Amino acid sequence: MAPDDECPPAEPGAVWALVQQVQEGNAEAFGLIYDAYVDMVFRYIFFRVHDRYLAEDFASETFTRALRRIDSVSFQGRDVGAWLITIARNIIRDHIKSSRYKLEVTAADLRDADQVTEGPEDSVIADLTHAELLMCVKQLSPEQQECIVLRFLQGLSVSETALAMDRNDGAIKALQHRAVRRLAKLLPEGLR
Repeated sequence: MAPDDECPPAEPGAVWALVQQVQEGNAEAFGLIYDAYVDMVFRYIFFRVHDRYLAEDFASETFTRALRRIDSVSFQGRDVGAWLITIARNIIRDHIKSSRYKLEVTAADLRDADQVTEGPEDSVIADLTHAELLMCVKQLSPEQQECIVLRFLQGLSVSETALAMDRNDGAIKALQHRAVRRLAKLLPEGLR
């Protein structure tokens, strides 16, 4: 097993090897999968629900469900992250359908608190740019928002995004194209 200071595997094949180890009873391998994907899953959920505590709960539930279902998955040439995002997406959908969810967007909650800046001016400009961009993204349709988040914020491939959104590659390419064109029209001249 890898030492604690070793980075989790980045290659999809290496992660799927960990999945196979978990399926064979190696619980520590699931910890490495968790380490490799927890930040990505949390960011995806947080962008959708805008509540840090709820995002933490949903990320925890995502990995709990993944562990319960890990025996039923097999390597299909795609990243494990797409499977985890699909689980997270379903948890969010269930929550939204439960009628206990009210969408509230606050730009202050979406800023990256760990960002290092060179001075207060840089911080103000970056915050305003970030807030403006997020306001524009929020004007897109929910499907376009999800496509932009998965492709550009989470860094998923077209195929992984298609799997997570339950669409084919061509539909994702078209959706991304429309979303980017719409964003270009919404962004102020200085941010294009």
